[in-house]
Amino acid sequence: MADDQYTDDAAEPAPRHGPDGRSAEAEDRPGAGRKGDGPRGAERGADGEDESADPEAAERDRERERAAGRFKEHTRDPLAEEQSDDPAGPTDLAAAARARRSTRTLFESGRDLHSFDRSYIGSAHIGDIHLRMDARQSGAATRTGPVPDEELRALRRIHVEPQGYSRLRDALRARRLLVLGAAPGTGRTSTALSLLDEVTASAGPGPGHAAGPRVLRVDPDGGVRGLVALAASSDAAPGDDGGPDLPSTGYLLELALARPGAVPPDAMDLDGLAAALDAHGSFAVIVVPLGSAANPLLAGRYGMLCPPAPTRELLTTRLRERLEDHVAAGGPSGADDAAARVEALLGRAESLVDRRDVRDAVGLGDLRPAEAELLASLLAGHLLDEVSSEELLAGCRSLAADQAQEWFTGVDRTLATTPEADDPTTRANAAALFHPVAFRIALAVLGGAPHSAVAAAAHLLTWELSVQCDPENAPARPLFCDDPVSDLALSRAELTDGRVEVAGAEVDARLIWYRGSALPSAVLAEVWDRHFPARTPVVRWLRLLADDPRPHIWMRAAVAAGELCVRDFDHGYAELVRPLAEASGPRRRIFAATTLDQAAGHPSHARAVRTLVADWSRSGTKPLRWTAAMTLGYGSAAATTDDALDALARIGVRDDGEQLAVASFNVVRLLALPDSATVLRRMADWTHHKRAAHQDLGLVTTVRLALSEVDEVLTDGPGSPLADLGDWPLPLALAVTRPELVGPMADLMWTALNTARSRDVAVDSLEVLLRSAVRKDGTEWTRPGLAALLPALATEEHDRRRLDWLLRRMMNDPENPLPDAQARALWWLAVTPGDRTDEEDRHG
Repeated sequence: MADDQYTDDAAEPAPRHGPDGRSAEAEDRPGAGRKGDGPRGAERGADGEDESADPEAAERDRERERAAGRFKEHTRDPLAEEQSDDPAGPTDLAAAARARRSTRTLFESGRDLHSFDRSYIGSAHIGDIHLRMDARQSGAATRTGPVPDEELRALRRIHVEPQGYSRLRDALRARRLLVLGAAPGTGRTSTALSLLDEVTASAGPGPGHAAGPRVLRVDPDGGVRGLVALAASSDAAPGDDGGPDLPSTGYLLELALARPGAVPPDAMDLDGLAAALDAHGSFAVIVVPLGSAANPLLAGRYGMLCPPAPTRELLTTRLRERLEDHVAAGGPSGADDAAARVEALLGRAESLVDRRDVRDAVGLGDLRPAEAELLASLLAGHLLDEVSSEELLAGCRSLAADQAQEWFTGVDRTLATTPEADDPTTRANAAALFHPVAFRIALAVLGGAPHSAVAAAAHLLTWELSVQCDPENAPARPLFCDDPVSDLALSRAELTDGRVEVAGAEVDARLIWYRGSALPSAVLAEVWDRHFPARTPVVRWLRLLADDPRPHIWMRAAVAAGELCVRDFDHGYAELVRPLAEASGPRRRIFAATTLDQAAGHPSHARAVRTLVADWSRSGTKPLRWTAAMTLGYGSAAATTDDALDALARIGVRDDGEQLAVASFNVVRLLALPDSATVLRRMADWTHHKRAAHQDLGLVTTVRLALSEVDEVLTDGPGSPLADLGDWPLPLALAVTRPELVGPMADLMWTALNTARSRDVAVDSLEVLLRSAVRKDGTEWTRPGLAALLPALATEEHDRRRLDWLLRRMMNDPENPLPDAQARALWWLAVTPGDRTDEEDRHG
């Protein structure tokens, strides 16, 4: 396009005959002038001819117009006709695809590799290590009694002080009473015992008195008032010199506030206890679980949070203890030699724990004392050739499963055994009892979503669980009793700063995750495999999430549903997949397709899913065929790419192309996978098929390829070469990352541009590609892709005339005119130096 060709006149079409004077579209047959077979076609009509004078020609024109209208309808958004029945609004497929890619990473670790199945094994022997997976489950209620001295000595040896330990100790010494709040399993009892051991030992016994028990556990059934009575009955009293006349006593009381009907002590009870302790020179630590019931206690003058012990120091301490015991048991040796051997083994153990397979098998961001103890035993056993590598990894995998079982086993047992179960207060407490459980399930399903979204979903599931537990009564849920800090601590979760998409724009958000990659799968497996009555409310909840308009919610729920189906495909298919696959709204069908694809990603279920999808593509109802097409687009629902394309072709050509739009869209999705060359070859075969239905499938897919962005169709994770080109048109991204595909794509686009029924939409799609060369701010965008593709589309004079006509039309667009400089730059991208005329060279 030379400079003197730019005018302000309205754009004129290129000449309507090829250079040989023959109309290039005498027939509306794709590929009639295929590359290398003579001149390519030109625009419709003939210069200087009045085709209206020929009735047959006029009828052909009208038929071509009708065909073009039908073709344009086929190239619509595959969800467009569905959205009118969808109250949640349109589906953002690009945002959904991005959400799916980020969510799948939560369930990638150890897929089909768990040789140690926590769902069915309660204990095991690994070497000489006896693993009790239910060791942390409470047995009989604690009774009042002294803590043995040997237990306190062992505690001094292995206890790792959490951050802020000195503040806890100072507060206990100053106030005599400490209310210590922490999540179960974080070492809160060990910390409480260590505090009491220190403060009572430093006080010491009075002169002339034998030492008695310094630390006692107190029966929780008596509560704080029972502890007041116990402290008041003690014979201990301050001596004349102000010091203790008898050994100072420390009391440990662990309160269970989550039980229905449990009433936390009030401020007056605590003040009375502190006074009684002070009067008798004693100390007390009351351990309470985090939660709404404990909030008033922790906010009072005696309350403090107990942070968990640091993981690395905790594990190192446990390892050192076991290695020292082993070296000592090996016989007499010099102290220096023993210490050197312990240090050598400890260094090997720390290298082992950092090994990738061990770290992935553990799958926890931080360890709690019981977990550190078990892991230390496994590592030490492996180093001493008592535990094999397989047993080591199996034991590591048990840690997350053990935590999940502790969270869920017997949660509502107290409701079933409480005589006052019909009391309204008890029902209100039931909702509070289920909320931590619901939050953990919601976090397993929606990890990586905004904290507010996970909290709202948890409340929704709390309702479903409560109704399932007591269907005749509506559960009560206080509106202002949430405690985000407690939710995080009780669920081993963390908040991070991130971004979330809202209506196509990214905004700042506080995202929430489990502190450990193994916990989401462990939680889902525990709920699904061990607690069958909970399946019904969870399924109802997942169906509700399927209707959520936010892609980062419903897509995450679909991926998690796929993981549940792997645990029990028969139940998942009957309750989730089939009902949603036959739904009227497209979002529910995409949900079902994503669920099936996630299940197909497991080798154990790939064959079943492929058989199911193939059957739907052949003989399913219209909704099932639509769902099958969406499933095939992920690339896992067929054994080969050819099988997927065969199934999509069956769906696309059936019933006069009724589902051509969704079939072509999913063919384009397959182009984003590594076997895209096979897809382009099949598209070329379709465009030159003898049946018009197959021709339309090839042409529609070609146009949709030009109109699709990478993010809309990309299914691979961050390792894909297309991952960094998310907002690029797919053909231009492929042209940059896979130059060998430029020729096949150019041939397909040329065919669409030179076929009457597809020409108009093909030209419009080419305009979309041209306008993507630079961004609105003037920075370069897809210019490298256009530089690769345009020369292959403009190899002949007629192609260049059409490009010239399109560029001038874009320049004269009254709403969005293309700047002259950009049009000129696009022209020279397409026209290589060898193809330029002398006039073009003079104006280049």
